[in-house]
Amino acid sequence: MSSTDDRETAAPAPDPSESPVPTPVPDLGSTPVVRDEGRKVRDGNRRLVFKHSRLTIFAALVATVGATPLIFSLPWFWLILVVPVAVIAFVLRVRTTVDPDTVAVRSATGSRSLAWNDVQGLKLGKRSSVSAVLADDSEVALPAVHVRDLPALAAASGGRFADPVADAG
Repeated sequence: MSSTDDRETAAPAPDPSESPVPTPVPDLGSTPVVRDEGRKVRDGNRRLVFKHSRLTIFAALVATVGATPLIFSLPWFWLILVVPVAVIAFVLRVRTTVDPDTVAVRSATGSRSLAWNDVQGLKLGKRSSVSAVLADDSEVALPAVHVRDLPALAAASGGRFADPVADAG
């Protein structure tokens, strides 16, 4: 090798007779697919809370700042501030809490706790809404629960109903 040759020696080729060490693949069949908004089913904590995105509060505050010139320019237009306050109160209050024994529904005007034994099934409505059908054929809307949340709902309910995603696959 001459002094002007600045090539480095190549690394030795891997021996083809050695097989690479396989990496373990996690079992995703029993893991529920959950939205990224903090809704996780953990071992040991089987309670799951479905609630609306807190980003809605930011949007209500931005709308309030945008409406500020109108609020000060027109008489009685300050009443428009009731709308963002109502939106913020709605987002903070409305939720559905699920555990293996009960499902607790909290709406804007009240709350109700149901035992899973009283729930006959789930009804999928328009715009991906989910309702619980009771033994007397009445329905209770499950706020903030959507069709995409059914695998997590099935896991948090302690297996009270089958996971439709796992059944389809």
